[in-house]
Amino acid sequence: MTDEGSPKRAERIWVADRFESGIAVLVRDDNAKTKNVPVPLLPAGTREGTVLRVPEDQGRPVWSHAVVDEEMRSQRLREAEAVLQRLRRRDPGGDVVL
Repeated sequence: MTDEGSPKRAERIWVADRFESGIAVLVRDDNAKTKNVPVPLLPAGTREGTVLRVPEDQGRPVWSHAVVDEEMRSQRLREAEAVLQRLRRRDPGGDVVL
């Protein structure tokens, strides 16, 4: 929370896509751009699928102040499961005929 009268710091949502040799590949939520970030710069426990709220300073992510948003992650998983269930209900089953 900011003090009254002080500007609100910009913040972006990033999702951990995968990990490769000590590097986390993160995907920015609003434009799907990726960024390679050393794992030690991220909050402890960051794993694939972790949703991070990352403040920005002059348009650059401040990884040391990133915060895990478990509530948003859970919400997204619920939404994805609902989509899968709708798709399963529409699937007539059987072999695909071309």
